[in-house]
Amino acid sequence: MVNILTKPGKKYANLQLIMQLVVTLLSFVTVYFCWGFTASQSALAGGAVSIIPNIIFAQKAFKFAGASAAKQVVDSFNKGVKIKMILTAILFVLCFKFLVLTPIVFFTTYSLTMVAPWLTAVVNKF
Repeated sequence: MVNILTKPGKKYANLQLIMQLVVTLLSFVTVYFCWGFTASQSALAGGAVSIIPNIIFAQKAFKFAGASAAKQVVDSFNKGVKIKMILTAILFVLCFKFLVLTPIVFFTTYSLTMVAPWLTAVVNKF
């Protein structure tokens, strides 16, 4: 069942995720042409560590809406934040354990994708 009250929040969350994906892909292409494929994989990994937990959070956060579901809304947001933090930590560990990374590229892309949702408000006005 689709809750009409969650539609604006889901739409905005999806725009933020798209913005993060665009930043990740631009970073990948830029790094590929500057430093090659191996370094560009670090850009993809950095973007993935940011995007994947945000997708899970958005699914949890906008599950409920409305005054009658206030407790469910708060609980859903809290669970979403906890899952996001744990998943982010796990993805960091997995990336550094199993991938050969260029740390500066990885952390730069991760940081840019974390800032990208702020740009959504600007882009959304156009």
